[in-house]
Amino acid sequence: MILITGATGFLGAELAKLLVTMGNNIRCTKRTTSIIPVLLAPFKAQIEWVDADLLDIFALENALEGITQVYHCAAWVSLKAADKEPMINTNVTGTANLVNLCIERGARMVHVSSIAAIGLAKPGELTTENHHLEESAENDGYAISKLESEMEVWRGIAEGLDAVIVNPSLIIGASAGKQGSGVFFETIRKGLKFYTIGSIGFVDVEDVAKCMIAVMNSDITAERYVISAENYNYKDITTEVANGFGIKPPAILAKSWVMEVAWRVAAFVGTITGKAPAIDKTSAQTASLNRDFDNSKIKDAIGIEFKPISKTILEIVEVLK
Repeated sequence: MILITGATGFLGAELAKLLVTMGNNIRCTKRTTSIIPVLLAPFKAQIEWVDADLLDIFALENALEGITQVYHCAAWVSLKAADKEPMINTNVTGTANLVNLCIERGARMVHVSSIAAIGLAKPGELTTENHHLEESAENDGYAISKLESEMEVWRGIAEGLDAVIVNPSLIIGASAGKQGSGVFFETIRKGLKFYTIGSIGFVDVEDVAKCMIAVMNSDITAERYVISAENYNYKDITTEVANGFGIKPPAILAKSWVMEVAWRVAAFVGTITGKAPAIDKTSAQTASLNRDFDNSKIKDAIGIEFKPISKTILEIVEVLK
């Protein structure tokens, strides 16, 4: 039996859909307040939903009854400064609870981390699985939570856990709608004027799910994989997206100092309104960095051929139109 945590989220829902269409009956955890995604509505008969907060060890024990494979996709994501410490505690403690139960039950785990937990390569080099974030120099609460969650998985591996860690780059896909990474596309559709000098890796959500299933059903264990299809600079991808919408591409370069001003203004507005800032310090600084990734390890391991990002962009644009 297969268990997915975080199946109400963007990646988790795509993973659940793919597993079900492959003929699997699966169990998915959710919070009592969570809404089951429309994407999974046609598969009610194949999915068993259980209410189980990752901090509720007793609920988790029940959720893992009879489970042999666990896909851990659940994580709290927030830009609010007030959420930093509780987010770190929730993500790390929840992962630790799941790791301990997987060891106890002999279940195999694929843990979804993030490129946020991977350090920076030297200028001109590609980032690989061998790069590691320096926690002491990191201020991004989400990045810290993903790094420390990874550490819990590695601790579990040292104690006998059969597990693989995946670190997806920026996950995009039509099913995101206007949420998550969909905000990026919706912002361009509304007439974004600025672009930055940085670059980053992108990957289709379906490809991430395919990679996860492939490594789960392999003999691979105690490994970490960057999951990224292509590296794009922000000018090129905003131009391609704008062209897809049939609108004028962003034409003004937002230099580093402009981004520094932007996050400070956003933080001030967020303080007044109580809402998460549109951009935080880490996002503003990252937008001017070149974060390009080497995907050769995962390609060599499972032979995946990634969907061209240009094709994914067209699919997203059609949905948002």
